[in-house]
Amino acid sequence: MLGMLALTAGLSSLTTSCINDLDQIPDYSANSEVVYRDPAQIEQVLARLYATFAVSGQSGPAGSPDITGIDEGFSNYIRQYWQLQEITTDEAVLGWNDGNLPSVNTLQWNADNEFVRATYDRIYYEIGLCNEFIRQTTDARLSERGINGDAAATVRTYRAEARLLRALCYWHAVDLFGGGPFATEEAAIGTNPPYRNRAELYRFVETELLALDAGNELLAPRAVYGRADQAVCWTLLTKLYLNAQVYTGTAQNTEAITYAKKVLAAGYTLSPVYANLFLADNNTSSAKNEIIFPITFDGLRTKTFGGMTFLVHAPVGRGVSPTSAGINNGWAGLRAKQNLTQIFNGSNADDTRRAMLFTRGQNPNVDSLDQFSSGPLVTKWRNVTSTGRGGSDSQQQGGEGNFADTDYPMFRLADVQLMYAEAVLRGGSGGSTAQAVAYVNELRTRSQAPTVASLTLNNILDERARELFWEGHRRTDLIRFGRYTSGNNWPFKGGVRAGRDVEPTRVLFPIPNTDIVANPNLAGRQNPGY
Repeated sequence: MLGMLALTAGLSSLTTSCINDLDQIPDYSANSEVVYRDPAQIEQVLARLYATFAVSGQSGPAGSPDITGIDEGFSNYIRQYWQLQEITTDEAVLGWNDGNLPSVNTLQWNADNEFVRATYDRIYYEIGLCNEFIRQTTDARLSERGINGDAAATVRTYRAEARLLRALCYWHAVDLFGGGPFATEEAAIGTNPPYRNRAELYRFVETELLALDAGNELLAPRAVYGRADQAVCWTLLTKLYLNAQVYTGTAQNTEAITYAKKVLAAGYTLSPVYANLFLADNNTSSAKNEIIFPITFDGLRTKTFGGMTFLVHAPVGRGVSPTSAGINNGWAGLRAKQNLTQIFNGSNADDTRRAMLFTRGQNPNVDSLDQFSSGPLVTKWRNVTSTGRGGSDSQQQGGEGNFADTDYPMFRLADVQLMYAEAVLRGGSGGSTAQAVAYVNELRTRSQAPTVASLTLNNILDERARELFWEGHRRTDLIRFGRYTSGNNWPFKGGVRAGRDVEPTRVLFPIPNTDIVANPNLAGRQNPGY
């Protein structure tokens, strides 16, 4: 894709650590007049917008962090987002005792939790970067700087991508935090952004995505791997609408079907081999034909202790060897909860390809948070290619064995097929039950599981767990199905070994106290229960 880390030196001020990234954009107007006169440098700034999901600062793997208040390795966008989506559910546990991490595992976090804060700061840091890029690339400013014709058209596509990345971040804010501070490129720099509630942020995301879809400035689906194209826009609309009942109180399943169908007609195909989706060459094997939006990683050029470095290293230890994962050592932290094993074993015992659970020598149950022997291990993410060769930084290829080539598939076709099926079962118009069953059976056939003749919503929830486990979807899914805070317990939920129901307010994370103190517009706006 773009020159991911070929960053302009003049943009170093973008990495200023911040409390509220929407209203503390640094003054670098002199540099902007240089950078934004050159389409090649504009492309490099766009590359930084993408890279912010993958890296943690300006000096990989660490040394010049984008945000402060937490160890830089923990601060990575994908690492933090994944943790809040997975270790707060019945799918994963992270057994380290760093700071207040145990309270994230047990759904006992508060508004001072540094891991919650890092996720929030990451989201708004990226929004701030996108706002500035969008602000600097209007037609008027391009014309003032002598950028016209084909060059201007190219930059308009970049600008549309930046708007889509910003919408993605605001969706993360809606899903994780509900309401929050809000600013676009039209906001005056240096002012405190106003608060917008969940429904208002939802409407902004919806309006932006619909405008981008109608504007026809995004790249066509599958034109360039790794870019935020039309299919990414449609997939995000599908996700937004499928969760609309949670976000706004009004179901929009018909709209979810409408946009899922656009993705399903865009030429993506399922990878014949499920495991290839999570390997070091998932950007070049048949897996890339299924991946709609990856966060791209490269073992030599995208060095970070978050992202895929974390997801490949943290589950490795004991009976799972580092060599099998294409790395030099395991971090012995991530395991599965027995609930995931039960989903595989309960109604789908013949599912042999998706159940990447390693149980030999492991206690099958999570009886301890901090003992790596407690709970099944997961071998889903590996820094090994589909031909068995280690990634570019593997010791097999003369590297250090630290950093992974594996891309993170944030959106992929299988997810869209399951969302289509769910929206149909929830009563949306424009789809068919027969097609929903067919889409689910395609996934089951790939995994050597028996096909089904009919579906229920519970079937869909379990199928999503089997197909998408450890990919950052579970918390959102459980909330949508009403199975998150009560009626579905797992080890140490609520701080007790057997698990217990928790407060309904746990469906949202708190706005960090640091931002409430920094921004007077957030006074009295904390989420209920915090």
